[in-house]
Amino acid sequence: MSLLKKLFGSTTPAEPEGETYNGFRIIPTLQKEADGYRISARIERELGGETKVHSLIRADTIASHEDATAATIAKAKQVIDEQGDALFR
Repeated sequence: MSLLKKLFGSTTPAEPEGETYNGFRIIPTLQKEADGYRISARIERELGGETKVHSLIRADTIASHEDATAATIAKAKQVIDEQGDALFR
């Protein structure tokens, strides 16, 4: 970490650790935009001894980092409920 970041802190909020939902791991990867944060996440699942990954990116942007994180998790859960393991085909 640079000396300036240590002294003044980072201006970009740290990404959350993520959460597990129905055997899938959801890791928010919000993208900073001019008008807020773009909904974006990495969805992972262990299948056949291999970690499969799906990138979820939406056009939606939300001003608050906390609200964007909550919306990202909700959208990822919806996609998991709708597609399940088919996400990785």
